[in-house]
Amino acid sequence: MAARTLIRPTGFVDSPFGHDGKVARLAGGMSWFSSVELLRIEGNRRRSAELLSVTDLEPHLEGELEAQWKALTSTRQPLQLGERTIRLDQPQVMAILNVTPDSFSDGGQLADANSAVEAGVEASSKGAAILDVGGESTRPGAQQVWAEDEIQRVVPVVQGLAMSGAAVSIDTRKSEVMTAALQAGARLVNDVSALTFDPRSAEVIAAAGAPVILMHHLGSPETMQQDPRYEDVLVEVYLWLEERIAAAEAAGIDRARILIDPGFGFGKTVAHNLELMNCLATFHSLGCPLVLGASRKRTIGALSGEAPANDRLGGSIAFALKSVEQGAQIVRVHDVPEAVQALRIWRGLRDQALTPRLS
Repeated sequence: MAARTLIRPTGFVDSPFGHDGKVARLAGGMSWFSSVELLRIEGNRRRSAELLSVTDLEPHLEGELEAQWKALTSTRQPLQLGERTIRLDQPQVMAILNVTPDSFSDGGQLADANSAVEAGVEASSKGAAILDVGGESTRPGAQQVWAEDEIQRVVPVVQGLAMSGAAVSIDTRKSEVMTAALQAGARLVNDVSALTFDPRSAEVIAAAGAPVILMHHLGSPETMQQDPRYEDVLVEVYLWLEERIAAAEAAGIDRARILIDPGFGFGKTVAHNLELMNCLATFHSLGCPLVLGASRKRTIGALSGEAPANDRLGGSIAFALKSVEQGAQIVRVHDVPEAVQALRIWRGLRDQALTPRLS
């Protein structure tokens, strides 16, 4: 594989005021950066890194680097989910609604449709912009669910939430479930397999004109945490997502409708997850809105005395804030009121920094 260079934004600043030409806006959002690392890669790993100011970068911007820079600094268009418009120039919360008996942290809590709809309506009222309904656990070691069983779990919930006026996403790997959920009122597909599990999925999404989240994974849920290995996790996840975006486009899915997720915890060790989180801003050069789901994940427990899943709120908030600082447009969470409050404080800090000061 030919050598390439990736751009990793760094040197974040509170505001662009007084720094004309010295800072750049990340993905049209509320974060500005003053420096970049040029990561030179060969094959599947980094070989060197050069730190440059935004000003010093300009002479290097030609060919592929110019395209990356344009993607890094261009505005992400709003998501149109039915009648709901989700702005992506500020971070948004996606609520997790698992209607499964065996999800890793909340399995069985929303086992019937009525309780799931009530929980979704409550999450919307507390500030969730999108409700992500899933009927199959993809926790490490989880077994596959038959498509018809999954449909019976999710369709009544999707229908109820869509009727309430909420923007609904369907979290599934299966084309049959996607079709049923989209017909029931879902407006976004969240596929943890990035359209690799079911060969008909891309066709279904393209025909529906629905946005899709492509998530990186390594292996299947049954095996993904059995000694996952990478030469360089940042480079391999980046290149894999780049390939999946190209495959989705080739299948007829408009690039403007593609979102990406680096797959925190899906075939990754604690060290892999932390490396991806530290370098998250790099993924904006793929030109797609960035989704991050670290809520209650195993890494939080590993870093906090093996805290159980229902005692990982602090770590979940820490990862959410770290991701939005690096421009993530959507954070996928279990604890909606707490996450919304944290992002409102973050937004307040941003707004204050962006308030012009009198001289």
